[in-house]
Amino acid sequence: MNDPAIKESGKPQRDYSAFDAQLTHQALNVSMFMRLFGWLKPYKFTLTIAIILTLAAAAVGVLQPVVTGRVVIDTILLPDPKSEELPDFGMGELVYGVSSLTGASPLLSAVFVYAFLVLSTALARYAHRLLLSRSTLQALRDLRSELFRKLETKPMSFYDHVSVGRVMTRLTNDVEALIELLTGVLVLAGEFVPFFLALYLMWAISPALTGITILFLPVVAVATSYFRRVLGDTYRNVRNAVSNINQYMQENLIGMEVVQLSGREDLNAEQFGERNLAHRDYQIHAMNLETVYNAFNNSLIGLATALIIWYGGGQVIQDEISLGSVVVFTQLIGMMIGPVQAVGAQFNTLFRAMASGERIFQAIDWDESTKEPADPIPLPDSIHGELEFRDVSFGYYMGNEVLHDVSFKVKAGEKLAIVGPTGSGKSTLIKLLARFYDFDDGNVFLDDVDVNHVASADLRQRIGIVLQDFHIFSGTVMDNITLNNPLITEETAREAARMVNADRFIRELPEGFETYLSERGQNLSQGQRQLLAFARVLAVDPEILVLDEATASIDTATELVIQEALHRIMQGRTSIVIAHRLQTIQECDTILVLHHGKVREYGTHDELIALQGIYYTLHELQFQDSRIAAELSGEMLDDKVLAEVAASDEDDELQDEEEPGIDTDSDQFQ
Repeated sequence: MNDPAIKESGKPQRDYSAFDAQLTHQALNVSMFMRLFGWLKPYKFTLTIAIILTLAAAAVGVLQPVVTGRVVIDTILLPDPKSEELPDFGMGELVYGVSSLTGASPLLSAVFVYAFLVLSTALARYAHRLLLSRSTLQALRDLRSELFRKLETKPMSFYDHVSVGRVMTRLTNDVEALIELLTGVLVLAGEFVPFFLALYLMWAISPALTGITILFLPVVAVATSYFRRVLGDTYRNVRNAVSNINQYMQENLIGMEVVQLSGREDLNAEQFGERNLAHRDYQIHAMNLETVYNAFNNSLIGLATALIIWYGGGQVIQDEISLGSVVVFTQLIGMMIGPVQAVGAQFNTLFRAMASGERIFQAIDWDESTKEPADPIPLPDSIHGELEFRDVSFGYYMGNEVLHDVSFKVKAGEKLAIVGPTGSGKSTLIKLLARFYDFDDGNVFLDDVDVNHVASADLRQRIGIVLQDFHIFSGTVMDNITLNNPLITEETAREAARMVNADRFIRELPEGFETYLSERGQNLSQGQRQLLAFARVLAVDPEILVLDEATASIDTATELVIQEALHRIMQGRTSIVIAHRLQTIQECDTILVLHHGKVREYGTHDELIALQGIYYTLHELQFQDSRIAAELSGEMLDDKVLAEVAASDEDDELQDEEEPGIDTDSDQFQ
């Protein structure tokens, strides 16, 4: 295989840079446009009524200049025999009919008719806007929900490579950009009704004046085409700048503690200012272009009106056309050029939204997901919990495997401890067990069933994982234990909290289990959040329990509180423990030592000590750390005391995986 994009296993390596780079940036993607309108189908009745209303409003709008020019001027104020054959769409008969019925003068009746037309147009446009906005917002609500569901199904490998800030931009800014697009395009349909009515009326009155007006249409069209191309790239740059801002904000706000501890506030503000400045410059450039475009179009309307008055006024003086006809022309010019300008305005909107639409549908269509078996093997209601990894190899990135032919077995109800230096693949084993990542090299079995043949949702219901970094959702304590799972009752949640001794601090909260927790649980201590993690997992009652550095961030006193509960929780369950504390490791039935993604040692505590390998070195280094700490404190300890210290919870805490004894570069591990 010569293709560098193919891994040695033959599995293609996905190019995640394409999540943004593969956008076509077409000025008008018709297929995407039609697909977008497909989301409006469930609301087609409301949408149809809205379109009928806007067409009616547009038609009535053309009649208003007919009343002022053809009826009021040419018929009532300055009767002109030449205008009798010109069309007035029945407005003259309507005015005189109202005059006959009410006894009002024809002029006053014309005022009534004109006011009625204005009011009818306003009401029709108001109702149209309400119905159109309702249909559009409902459709985009459905689109946003679908996008969110799709993003929830993306595997962890997707979020390992794609920035969360860019994903959030699709859910927020990009969806919002489509609202203006849908409403604007649908309103545009009503713009061409007065265009054709005005064209018919103007041609019937004076082909010469109509020709003057038509001469301006190509100029508007050419200007629109030019600005369309220029604005296309500009608005694309604006969208990318917004994504960059969101990404930078998300990263730095989440890592605010690190930012403040490292004194990066000024540097971050400067770097954010650069991104913000780039966004401002793109926006100003776009505004300048739009301003020039709009000013140019308005100038064309003014120039066309001046030519109509000059040429039409000459015809009025020569008695070739009525004054009312010229007045009608001056009012209809906007209806002739306006739709062309509206098309240009919608093109501008289209540029802003087309990239957003492409990004949204790209995220929806992104085909990466956890592979689900075509015919999943259902797990029984009760499983034994026997686990086996058989020749498993895996890597997150091309050509950089983390695990190499890993094989081991955990008997049902057995407790396995996994130890090893940073980057040895401990947490990766857990992620593969829960099928957060797809893998083809090797197999993982649960009760002799390949987990790749089990539905991921069914598998994860049987595995409870407690991580060191426990995520708290905004909501009550009860919500964070049950996660709104209807199968977990409040009684079950309270009992789970009691079993892990979390109910002690929960009862002291202002509202107990109904206390609202802030974002990321900042109103709780690290230990309290970890206790909630144990309660959350226990409430599900999984057959397999995984503790991934679950007590690394808990102080000794808090660990003692939950130690007894952990013994109860792990009793009778298959348990996998990734831990630093040797006491926790020693209490496991077997110990697996990983190094550079390979199984280096496997056995009981006594067996590995006797082997005098990596685990023995770990044990001795920690023993030495305890003795050095004691000597620094001025205490003279004999061998018996040192042994007791080595077995204690407080002094036997294995420091983070950056300790000298577990450094991947240490000669003792080579």
